[in-house]
Amino acid sequence: MSVQEIERSLIKKFRKEIWCNFVKCVKKYGLIREGDKIAVCISGGKDSFLLAKCMQELCRHGQFEFGLEFIVMDPGYTPRNRALIESNAKLLGVPVRIFESDIFGVVDVQTGGSPCYLCARMRRGYLYEFAQKCGCNKIALGHHFDDAVETTLLSMLYGAEIKTMMPKLKSTSHPSMELIRPLYGVRERDIRAWAGYNGLTFLNCACRFTERVAGKEEESKRREMKTLIAQLEQSNPEAANNIFRSMHNVCLDCILGWRKDGKKGDFTELYENSCENSVNPLEKARNM
Repeated sequence: MSVQEIERSLIKKFRKEIWCNFVKCVKKYGLIREGDKIAVCISGGKDSFLLAKCMQELCRHGQFEFGLEFIVMDPGYTPRNRALIESNAKLLGVPVRIFESDIFGVVDVQTGGSPCYLCARMRRGYLYEFAQKCGCNKIALGHHFDDAVETTLLSMLYGAEIKTMMPKLKSTSHPSMELIRPLYGVRERDIRAWAGYNGLTFLNCACRFTERVAGKEEESKRREMKTLIAQLEQSNPEAANNIFRSMHNVCLDCILGWRKDGKKGDFTELYENSCENSVNPLEKARNM
């Protein structure tokens, strides 16, 4: 298909599933402002390339003006994988700026811990640095609805905490920078359908570490969450939606403990305080 046909499919055939959810997310979470310059980070996968096309369309036809840079960090891709990224960028009409880093080399010599976690942390830093050099104040990543739901379940089942992947974050290491996730409301199955409909082939994972045990363990947990969600949706089609919505609807009156800005809280503290400040109804009646 031509780039025009691919773009047309995004706002016509997949308007409800992708385009409307993308626009709704941008508005709901205030992800883009007038005058922003956003670095769209492209890894080579289906999610980041879809994000690039959505951002292009919004920039062309949106209600306010903002700038875009499409950046690709090469952490040590094989020539074949890099060539696929470059060819897809050309096919989709995405003018990418590629810069190189030595992340794969650094992670390769590290021992212990998760190579995926270390790689992700280092990638983020390199992307912020290059985005700043391009004059950007935000970076946009291609994480989607399913990533957020899976992260919520992983945190509960393996991390013993309730937290999720946020639609936007302020960088702690780069104070003037912000991270946004405009595909936050888009289902992965719809992204796959868009790619399949247009006959597009993207990188699944170009990381050399996925063949290692640590990488397999980390990826297996994600797959486990995908399987769990699929099983839940068989009996309750709204299961994933409800998990997603629940993180927007936390009942603070019914949680046992929390963390905020590095400090911990416990419901018993509030409970005792409320008891001390309240008046016993029977005592009040006696004094009348």
